[in-house]
Amino acid sequence: MTFRMNKIWIAALALWGTTASAQNNKEKLVQFVKPIIGTHRMGHTYPGATVPFGMVQLSPETDTVGYELNGKYNPDVYKYCAGYQYDDKTIVGFSHTHFSGTGHSDLGDFLIMPTVGDLKLNSGTADKPRSGYRSAFSHQNEVSQANYYKVKLDDYNIQAELTTTTRVGFHQYTFPKSDNAHIVLDLMSGIYNYPDKNVWTYVHVVNDTLVTGYRQTNGWAKNRVLYFAMSFSKPFVQHGFRNYSKREIYRGFWGKFNQTKNFPEIAGQQIKAYFDFKTNEGEKVKIKFALSPVSMDGALANMRAEAPGWDFDKVKADGQQQWESELRKVVIQSNSREQKENFYTAVYHTMINPTVYMDTDGQYKGLDQNVHKADGFTNYTTFSLWDTYRALHPWFNVIAPERNLDMIKSMLAHYEQSPEHMLPIWSNSGNDNWCMSGYHAVSVIADAVAKGNTNFDVNKALDACVATARHRDYEGIGLYMDKGYVPDEKSGVSVSNTLEYAYDDWAIAQMAKKLNRQDIYEEFNKRAQNYKNVYDPAVGFMRPKLSDGKFRKNFDPLTTINQGFIEGNAWNYTLFAPQDPKGLIDLMGGSKRVVRYLDSLFTMHLPDAFFAETEDITRDGIIGNYVHGNEPSHHVAYLYNWTDQPWKTQERVRMILPKMYKPTPDGLGGNDDTGQMSAWYIFTNLGFYPMAPGNDEYALGSPAVNGATLQLANGKTFKVTVKNQGDKNVYVQKVVLNGKPLDGLSIKHTDIINGGELVFFMSNKHK
Repeated sequence: MTFRMNKIWIAALALWGTTASAQNNKEKLVQFVKPIIGTHRMGHTYPGATVPFGMVQLSPETDTVGYELNGKYNPDVYKYCAGYQYDDKTIVGFSHTHFSGTGHSDLGDFLIMPTVGDLKLNSGTADKPRSGYRSAFSHQNEVSQANYYKVKLDDYNIQAELTTTTRVGFHQYTFPKSDNAHIVLDLMSGIYNYPDKNVWTYVHVVNDTLVTGYRQTNGWAKNRVLYFAMSFSKPFVQHGFRNYSKREIYRGFWGKFNQTKNFPEIAGQQIKAYFDFKTNEGEKVKIKFALSPVSMDGALANMRAEAPGWDFDKVKADGQQQWESELRKVVIQSNSREQKENFYTAVYHTMINPTVYMDTDGQYKGLDQNVHKADGFTNYTTFSLWDTYRALHPWFNVIAPERNLDMIKSMLAHYEQSPEHMLPIWSNSGNDNWCMSGYHAVSVIADAVAKGNTNFDVNKALDACVATARHRDYEGIGLYMDKGYVPDEKSGVSVSNTLEYAYDDWAIAQMAKKLNRQDIYEEFNKRAQNYKNVYDPAVGFMRPKLSDGKFRKNFDPLTTINQGFIEGNAWNYTLFAPQDPKGLIDLMGGSKRVVRYLDSLFTMHLPDAFFAETEDITRDGIIGNYVHGNEPSHHVAYLYNWTDQPWKTQERVRMILPKMYKPTPDGLGGNDDTGQMSAWYIFTNLGFYPMAPGNDEYALGSPAVNGATLQLANGKTFKVTVKNQGDKNVYVQKVVLNGKPLDGLSIKHTDIINGGELVFFMSNKHK
């Protein structure tokens, strides 16, 4: 799912130096972050600049592949979910918004490209790059760090540098001597683009250094409006516009003006602008590009608040210090530089999304299209909840509980503003994309309640969870409520929906129990058992069930297409009842049978034919039939803890870590999915994992680090110490918490948050 690269990181790390060990608390942990890392084949992460949870995610685009080809979906567009492919030879420009590691996409707003020579407003194509403004580049001249990106645009002899604040992209372009230097602003460009994606765009040239405007798009988010303010460090000598709109049946009487050159404004569906300069050899032209979800004035206010001057290096350093402060919340001990690079890149990935979605004054646009003000919290968007409820939000509950609270408050605001009156499913920029299965915002909320992170109206939140789970006309919920499962005829992902609804219902039940809402607890505790209704004991798998109660006849447990599952097959999804592992094991025939099942999952050979039509799965991302890159399997290795062979959990997780995570450009065994893959890596390296978010327990595994210290928000520290660590010493002989041996295979959230020390004693032999 992604690309190959090594040399860029060597260059980037050389700028930081190569300090020996993360055990030295004075060394910079940002040196271990490798911002350019993706998944096998597909470029689903990007190498650009951003600060933690930044609204601006400024990155190069390496092609302009369209979503549509000959009136149909173009499968090549999937490679460009994040805009950047390492194997590409040209850069098209630098845009300000991106998703990190998603399997679907949008954004790529406000592309900027510096050029010299003849003015070109077409981007050109990969096979004829000089037909447009794109430029060749070499990875030898490319550097990527946390909040910094640099590359030489070979065709123009321009060095491009990027950095950011939360809401401002800061560009620095070093030009050659030229009387024909240009900055192109392309409002037509975008990710997952197609001709009608732009609803409207507007550009206002305020003066010879300031430009404002907005872009409204109809994409994955159906009604997304983003405003900008663009400031130049030196006046441009002239500017112009090109309107490529073809469907404006009525244009009014604007023909009285020549809008193409030095006119103060332009509006249309398809607009490009350019700004001309005269430059000296080595002259730096800087651009500050601020975003706002509310207004052009809001964007300008964001710029003035966050980037008032023109000191590029200071903005870069300030952003990198933000990363350093976040990374330092967990300091690991390791003798392996590769492991440190993996670990801190994972921590970096967990803090790209969700993203801040409000101006510096707290204003943002809600789902009702009205302007709201976040009162006492930071408003966030980019909630890929089908992925992130599993480990990312639980990780925030450990390391950044206040931030997770703000995310929950953002979800509750989403609920209040939603015309459908539902919690977010997959939210993006004041919209819901309605992507994937389940209603997993309830898991995030219930997990916070279970772990005591409750500085919000918990009863009102429970009401929102219940209203979402009772929304009968959404994705088969009504039939699920009536029958105890989603019938196969009514949904192409009927089994996935049934299983994931049942888990979410369990989360609601746990929350209701804690809040003494007995009627809600009883209703949803019963619903949580619905996972059993799609298990067919005759074949030993979860299986699509028809409305008449019979199981579908045509069924293949290895196939991922048209079998009732989303991003998975029956082999993997049959194990999806993390809320009731003991009940699932009993349902499947007991411990011995489930151990054989799990062993087969990890060791069998899955023929290529069974994932040939699945975009986000390749051979490199599979271990047997276990697909780590698809999140429904993330708890699976920990299921052995509920069998009579728990030591196999330790064996499996230590096997998965090096196979699915590498400090290379194809270093992830699947999409990072806005931080979920990385959160799994962090927890698993530390030796414990949130098997079922919504309770206060973590399943124990096998730590892969030599040790770690977590700096908690309450001022306490939690240490993980590993005795007799080694590549072969994957088995845990004994676990001691604060001097007392543990009897079971789990620890509680309070064990972590109260501070103390968890000691693992390792061996090369299992107990």
